[in-house]
Amino acid sequence: MALSLGGRKAPAPVLFDKVLIANRGEIALRILRACRELGIRTVAVFSEADAEAKYVKLADESICIGPAPSAQSYLNVPALIAAAEVTDAQAIHPGYGFLSENADFSEKVEKSGFVFIGPKADTIRLMGDKVSAKNAMKKAGVPVVPGSDGALPDDSREVTRIARAIGYPVIIKAAGGGGGRGMRVVHSEGALINAVTLTRGEALAAFGNGTVYMEKFLEQPRHIEIQVLADQHGSAIYLGERDCSMQRRHQKIIEEAPAPDIPPKLIDKIGLRCAEACKKIGYRGAGTFEFLYQDGEFYFIEMNTRVQVEHPVTELITGVDIVQEQIKIAANFPLSIRQKDVMKRGHAIECRINAEDPNTFVPSPGRITSWHPPGGPGVRVDSHVYSGYFVPPNYDSLVAKLLTHGATREQAIARMRIALSELIIEGIKTNAPLHRELMDDAAFVRGGFSIHYLEERMAKLAERGKP
Repeated sequence: MALSLGGRKAPAPVLFDKVLIANRGEIALRILRACRELGIRTVAVFSEADAEAKYVKLADESICIGPAPSAQSYLNVPALIAAAEVTDAQAIHPGYGFLSENADFSEKVEKSGFVFIGPKADTIRLMGDKVSAKNAMKKAGVPVVPGSDGALPDDSREVTRIARAIGYPVIIKAAGGGGGRGMRVVHSEGALINAVTLTRGEALAAFGNGTVYMEKFLEQPRHIEIQVLADQHGSAIYLGERDCSMQRRHQKIIEEAPAPDIPPKLIDKIGLRCAEACKKIGYRGAGTFEFLYQDGEFYFIEMNTRVQVEHPVTELITGVDIVQEQIKIAANFPLSIRQKDVMKRGHAIECRINAEDPNTFVPSPGRITSWHPPGGPGVRVDSHVYSGYFVPPNYDSLVAKLLTHGATREQAIARMRIALSELIIEGIKTNAPLHRELMDDAAFVRGGFSIHYLEERMAKLAERGKP
């Protein structure tokens, strides 16, 4: 236990009495359950569109924060802080998306006298800007993609020189971008300056920040991420890796752990570097280092300073409750597990079930007339929906996360095939048929495919006349 400057023992950390969940959907329900298990009372906030949500009914208290548009509800900082004030909440959990990586929100929460369950504002700012994050990782010894040393200059001749030194193809990225937005691949010198100009303009319009930088474009990389936890007492650990290479337009479709065909020694090496980087930047809470992996090398691309959608994959193979660890870390508890105690058991797969057309990916909001989640050994379903639930058109289309765990990857895939065959969601369209196809896809079954695989597969099917 830490000592004060006067030599007296600091008071022991105490869990919060009440936490406000500043989010919606399945993650709101996930946080609520974690709090209930810890004996913490919960406050659910909701928009008018989410008044009938399951977590709103299950929370100890619930409060409407505005109409359906997220700008007037889930992104309304004064409304969220006011909700915490009137309910006497002590801490605010932001979940993922919305304000979870908004440094100004984190700062306002803490200045208002509440605890933000996540990193400090300065850390979010540092890692939220791609240029400063990359520089911080270089200093911490984490390998990064070869690229410009910071933001690209205005001098076109210097930009051309940088690209030549890196070697084509290169990719121009917005410093404040994310989720696949604000980036453009350049294959030749003739297209370079125009691409930089266009990306700057788009970045300024989309993110309010026209800063761009340049990196080497890797042709066939995999997307591998490292889950970390760091407390406020100088300890940090990593909980292994996740392979998130099955993507469409940079949006993840399937995640799994461990990553197929990557030597454990390489994972341990990069994982330890990530944990050490957390200590060097004073990180607090759960976080994810995202890498491109190609030819046996890891290249840092960004850090997500929040809980990930796919965190249950890691929970299934490690037995660590990441959300509860977040809450306890924010309450100033030390990590409940040491690095040497982290054990990975078996294999886990997550399929994101979205309310969308499986062929066109057009969102499919509406009322769910029938909902039957699968069960059986090694099956986990994280979802906030139910029969009669109306999927609003205002938010992300995720309606469920279907996970399976097995002793081997083969068993996890077999269980996922069965689970998908049992899943019933009627009244709306979902991408479940795509997941069923992918579980039998030769490249997926083999493992080790690149982030471009799904889009290339879909393009080939379109050429053959299949929608």
